[in-house]
Amino acid sequence: MDVKYVLAGLAFVVLLTATGFTVDPHGEREVEPVSFDSTLTMGMTGVDIEEAEERNLSIPKAEVFFSQYEYVVGYYGIEAVATHLRGPRTTEQFGEPVGVLVTDYAGTDPALNENGFLIERNSLGGGWVSAREASFVVDSPAKTPGGPTVVPFGERSAAESFADRYGGRVVDWAAIQSGSADRTPPETRMERITTNRSQWADRQVTATARLRDRPVSVVVGEDAPTLAAAIDRAPANTTVRLPPGTYEGNVTVDKPLTLVGAGPETHVRGDRDGTVLSVTAEQVAVTDLRISDVGSTGARSFGDTSGGDWDQFVRLAYGRGDSAIRFVNGTGSLVANVRIETRANGVLVRGGRGLVVRDSRIEGPPEWEDGFMGVLAMFDPVVVQNVTFEGGRDGVYTHRANGIVVRDSRMTGLRFGVHEMYTSGALIRNNTVRRASTGVIVMTRPRGNVLRGNDVRASEAGLIVAGSASFVAENVVANNEVGLGMAAARSYVAHNVVVDNGIGIRADLLLPSLTVTENDVVGNDQQAEADMGPVRIWTADGRGNYWGRLPGTDADGDGTLDESYRPTGPVDAALLTAEGSLALRESPAVTLLRSVRDRLPGLRSSGVVDTAPLTEPTRPDALARVNGSQP
Repeated sequence: MDVKYVLAGLAFVVLLTATGFTVDPHGEREVEPVSFDSTLTMGMTGVDIEEAEERNLSIPKAEVFFSQYEYVVGYYGIEAVATHLRGPRTTEQFGEPVGVLVTDYAGTDPALNENGFLIERNSLGGGWVSAREASFVVDSPAKTPGGPTVVPFGERSAAESFADRYGGRVVDWAAIQSGSADRTPPETRMERITTNRSQWADRQVTATARLRDRPVSVVVGEDAPTLAAAIDRAPANTTVRLPPGTYEGNVTVDKPLTLVGAGPETHVRGDRDGTVLSVTAEQVAVTDLRISDVGSTGARSFGDTSGGDWDQFVRLAYGRGDSAIRFVNGTGSLVANVRIETRANGVLVRGGRGLVVRDSRIEGPPEWEDGFMGVLAMFDPVVVQNVTFEGGRDGVYTHRANGIVVRDSRMTGLRFGVHEMYTSGALIRNNTVRRASTGVIVMTRPRGNVLRGNDVRASEAGLIVAGSASFVAENVVANNEVGLGMAAARSYVAHNVVVDNGIGIRADLLLPSLTVTENDVVGNDQQAEADMGPVRIWTADGRGNYWGRLPGTDADGDGTLDESYRPTGPVDAALLTAEGSLALRESPAVTLLRSVRDRLPGLRSSGVVDTAPLTEPTRPDALARVNGSQP
């Protein structure tokens, strides 16, 4: 790196410092609302927003103007803005709020429909009002698809009228702000979700295992000539046994039964047109057999679906695709020790709370464009455990399957290992992905997902996470083009091993609200990327991240360097590789630039700053196991 190019950019900062440049004092001021569509939004999930728009329900909103953030932040829900403004790192990341606007329901003739959802009967009224001047109705039965809601009014009389009619109390902005904030550490919240979902999954695995214990009532080939005849003859809650051999599929199971084979020697074969096993009952088990010759239609084509539900296309196109096994309302069902060869879906679950797919293998075409989903889960949480996915489009695809658990599985040669759509509260744990477009991708504004202990290598991207309030921890991402891509606001990224990727951690969101701490980010071509938006501070509670053997001292012996590290800066980014970069970093001009930026946050350029980089890796054993990494 040529020193002259770096030094040339310092003159402007030095001049500003010499002339006494200061940041305007904090404090709320009058602000003008902007189009909500142009704000950077936080708050409710994509599902909640889609349902509200489809059903003409109203969602109270807020817009906040911050002192150190150039964009206006929009919030779905008054609770969302109050929670964020009370957050322990909000001021550090955004500065002080200099203006807060909220939806004004005075003049909109607000009401609650028959289900208690907030609606507006006069869409021409309303607008925005300063939160300081607004009155808020709390503790009323009003709700949005996201849950109970606070309703703001620009006139206290209008708020009192609403409370008189529906119940609740009228309070001011100070009371809203003083509400109890959740100060639970993020690692504690992550542990709670992990424990909750793991225990739930364990219960489903135990409960569905009992389906193997049903008494045998029919043996195909002895008591009935075909599988279809055996299913028709067998009483509910019994077992149909399939000895080694080949059996014609494209049959329907319409009662709670267990179909058990003798392993891969039991082969259920379709006619290459449609679904091989269609299940329309709860508590059905399919175990110990092989399925092939599935139809080739993963998603069906439909004409105009306007006028239907917002997700009608997905329900119709994906939910009726060809599958080796398709469950419709298959609550409490089981697929275990099954080998599936399919050009379309492997196991399609359209409603099936607590259904378990375990100890199985699902093979799709080697070119992912020619295949579809290994497990496709819609509307209910299921458990996918110890399943091998090879080839096909996505290993596990979810649509509104809140709380799904995918663990201890292996995905190779797919587009996406796990593909979450409109799904919150999921636990994706201890999975291994190789040679994928993306190991795990979380889309469409979900909340509270946990991606923990996964290992993704040799892929275009390791983990890509959108939405909000998710947890990405203890993963290994190595030898990918991008290790972690984070577009999940107010999320926790910790104890990950990010090694030998093209880009280590990429900040994909303009909102600088991530907590990134105690990760081992080593040997990547580009340690971090955050080209757009303000500076991101990737330090929490005095602990930053390990970036390799950086120069510097640890005067107080707390395991952190005394000097900040800027992995996206032109000087620090070259510290571990470029000759002469250390001398440039310690030059008077660069030292002055650092001092000015530390004192005046408004002058910080886009990028990432770690104010307390670690002197030692947080997971040295895991780091050493990754090929080519050195602690």
